[in-house]
Amino acid sequence: MPRTVLITGATGTVSTALIDALDGAEVNLRALVRDPARSPRAGRAEVVRGDLEDPRSLAPAFEGVQDVWLLVPNGPRAPEHHMNALWAARQAGVERVVRLSVVGAAHDAPNRSGRLHALSDREIEQCGMRWTILRPHWFMQNLLNEAGDISATGTFPLNMATGRVGMIDVRDIAACAARVLLDDPDRHHGRTYTLTGPRSLGFDEVAGELGRVLGRPVTYLPVSDDAKRKSLLGHGVPAWIVDMLEEYAQAYAAGWGDFTTGTVAELLGRRPRDIADFARDHAAAFTAARHDQEDVR
Repeated sequence: MPRTVLITGATGTVSTALIDALDGAEVNLRALVRDPARSPRAGRAEVVRGDLEDPRSLAPAFEGVQDVWLLVPNGPRAPEHHMNALWAARQAGVERVVRLSVVGAAHDAPNRSGRLHALSDREIEQCGMRWTILRPHWFMQNLLNEAGDISATGTFPLNMATGRVGMIDVRDIAACAARVLLDDPDRHHGRTYTLTGPRSLGFDEVAGELGRVLGRPVTYLPVSDDAKRKSLLGHGVPAWIVDMLEEYAQAYAAGWGDFTTGTVAELLGRRPRDIADFARDHAAAFTAARHDQEDVR
């Protein structure tokens, strides 16, 4: 009988990609959302209601589930939300939890996200169920936040200075999660996998790759933390998230993210996607505003 997999964080980029990655697999998929009326495209997944802030809402969603993909959004209450999900899983008799953590999660991480995630990593290691932790590096899809500037002006401002990061395509994170979930529950039990792309890149190199694909110059503009903070707050990003992103940027600028691993290739039997692959697959996103301007003229 097919196993039932519950996908938490179902409205997020990684979980949506995971639902796609599991399409056609012999599993029953459930997507946990707070408001089914506003649920994302869930493919063939059964959409169920539940709120990680409300433990009482979770029991029906976890009933009959064997595997949980546990993704808790960043925020000061992330450990509490993780605890609520893990308790619901234990009460429901879930056999395995595959958790999305963050790169460098540790009690002494140079950012609050890494320190908070370390708390939940320790909790899952003692949960009494089979568990696997995935710690992905900086998402290539973060560059889509800069698509408007790139398409309109050919530039993108970040406060990363000359930092280099082993950035990864979210689709490869999802593929690794799918591989773990589809393998025998014992195969990856007790493992923590740090996932990166194939090479560590500076953002000047990222700009060069985008420019080659788009056929026009793209320039990375290093900006100060204060300038990036003002921009993010102006776009309505919560102050806690802005602080967290600034801490990551400072760490990356200091060289904290300049590494890669071979884990994606080991799990998938293929090389992870390169920034050039990402740029080709998302070229339309970086040209939309430019085309709109040309249409107006």
